[in-house]
Amino acid sequence: MGPHPGRAPETGPSVSSPAVSTTLPPSARLAWWGTAWLRGHVVTDLLIDAVLEDDATHAVVGLAGADGTETLVTGLGRLRAAGAEGLGLAVPAEGDPVGLGGPRAFNDAALEAGEAVVAIGAGAGLVPHRVGAAITWTAYAAERRQLPDVGDADRSLRAALIDTADTLARLDVARWRPEIADRLMNLRHRHPLDAPDGVPPRCVDLAARGLQALEITDLALDHEGGAVTAYEIEARRRALVPLERAGRRALVAACSPEVWPPG
Repeated sequence: MGPHPGRAPETGPSVSSPAVSTTLPPSARLAWWGTAWLRGHVVTDLLIDAVLEDDATHAVVGLAGADGTETLVTGLGRLRAAGAEGLGLAVPAEGDPVGLGGPRAFNDAALEAGEAVVAIGAGAGLVPHRVGAAITWTAYAAERRQLPDVGDADRSLRAALIDTADTLARLDVARWRPEIADRLMNLRHRHPLDAPDGVPPRCVDLAARGLQALEITDLALDHEGGAVTAYEIEARRRALVPLERAGRRALVAACSPEVWPPG
């Protein structure tokens, strides 16, 4: 998460989205699988494999009572002892701190990283910092947060996709990014996400569509090699800001057990 490497800066409103990917970002994986582990749906080995994915190691620092750096499982065990009932996702961007409730130190760190998790019931949050194939999760105090409802996030994402597709069609997206036109024409073709027991199927689907929206945003903002005017760049940005926002909110709702539908 965070800034896109290799992208030339553009003028206009800031849009920050995950790098193009068909997999969940680390905080979303930890939210899903950490919640499943805390609730007894998965064993420790599955938790580790799913959260690390291709990484070498994940560690946790800064939790109350901890003596230095701890393993991911030890840190989660400490959170469980502190009352954690689940882990929820935050994917903030400048001007839209979705998934965050404060305090400022946690919000600032999460905004810089582009993602974080909140330990529900434990008053703590974890922010990832990657160095190579290793991630260190730094703990902060975290307050209760307001979240988008799953249904509202779903409807907003569907509406944003329609509006963005119409606008990009008027901007002749097929000319400067034919692969984006292909994606907009084939929104039903998505890579399935691997989710643990306990995550509602509706949320698994919503997370996949949120990632898809962010992928479209990322590709459309990457205009390297395209001959476009400053006006076209700005028009493209204006079209994509609502989709990027809706994609992040969909991902947060899908990966935050506080708002999951019952059953």
